[in-house]
Amino acid sequence: MKEENKPFNDVIDHFNKIEGNGTNPANSKFSRLPKPLKYIGYFMIVFFSVSFILIIILSLLN
Repeated sequence: MKEENKPFNDVIDHFNKIEGNGTNPANSKFSRLPKPLKYIGYFMIVFFSVSFILIIILSLLN
């Protein structure tokens, strides 16, 4: 095993074996979420962004 792929302690090694994580996190495809989760995430980001902008605008109008 390459030095860069070795876990740095036994806890990480155990986690990788139990959870089935790859030895290299770059191999993981975190962008491959189910569509409903993506849409919920997009909705939350847009909702909080619009809310933040509205709070700033309304506080400046007072």
